[in-house]
Amino acid sequence: MKILVVGGAGYIGSHTVRQLRAAGHTVVVLDNLSSGHPEALPGDVELVRADLLDAGAVKDTLIRTQPDAVIHFAALIEVGESMRAPARYYRNNVVGSLNLLQAIVDTRKIPLVFSSTAAVYGTTDAVPIPEDAAMQPESVYGETKLMTERMIHAFHTAHGLPYTILRYFNVCGASPAGDIGEAHANQTHLIELACLTALGQREKMMIFGEDYPTPDGTCVRDYVHVQDLADAHVLAVEALGAGRQDAATYNVGLGHGFSVKQVLDAVDAVTGTPLPREIAPRRAGDPPRLVADATKIVQELGFTPQFTDLQTIVQTAWDWHREHPHGFRK
Repeated sequence: MKILVVGGAGYIGSHTVRQLRAAGHTVVVLDNLSSGHPEALPGDVELVRADLLDAGAVKDTLIRTQPDAVIHFAALIEVGESMRAPARYYRNNVVGSLNLLQAIVDTRKIPLVFSSTAAVYGTTDAVPIPEDAAMQPESVYGETKLMTERMIHAFHTAHGLPYTILRYFNVCGASPAGDIGEAHANQTHLIELACLTALGQREKMMIFGEDYPTPDGTCVRDYVHVQDLADAHVLAVEALGAGRQDAATYNVGLGHGFSVKQVLDAVDAVTGTPLPREIAPRRAGDPPRLVADATKIVQELGFTPQFTDLQTIVQTAWDWHREHPHGFRK
């Protein structure tokens, strides 16, 4: 298959490009490079520098490249920023996605895999969280992802657009080869922050609350390795291409979680340096547990995570950050 990966120069996108090529697919990347890195892509992958807000460029790219499927990663993802700059998030995530959807149905009904998030659920009492749990996003970011999901459903109903939506939980780690990994301008992910603290780029790690109803009192999250997540995209796009799926939504996670303290202990063990830690009050809106019910994607697509050991996950992240302490910058 020939696959257009929108946002393919970013963290998850670049790992997915690599796994798609390993599976024998041809890849074209469309990315505005606002947060992506050309260095994360193989040198022979075509990179179209364009923005989803440029509807003409998106349509022209689809017409010229004639992909068999599209994978859509191009979104702004920072929860806090989304609450401070909502217009930017609605414009980029919703209007940009609408332009892509319209271009897809205007050219031909190209199957779409959409990168969504567990943030569409908001705070929920469900543990683990199934795909049919109530969706009550608590951030503009989560709301823009849910709005895009609803647009995709509407385009499926009106135009027969085949799609698969993947809702991620906590994405982490780096390629085992150690040459691509997280390189965000604003770091917010726990394992990334811990590795940068071990490198001396941050003073300490903050633990927000240690009195939750969990085994060690800290929040528990489901951490899915970025390469496993990339493999889930390969499975999803191949199922669409083969006509085995028409309209599906899946959680992607391990189905079990690790606590904040467990993650920090794993980083201590991998780096050999105890991280300075400080206990702080709980943050508003942090539920005790967020764990995926990933049964559906396992049963229907055969998803089998390879990175299930926390220390192994952390090791891949540490290998990347240790060798690339400033990301792709020299």
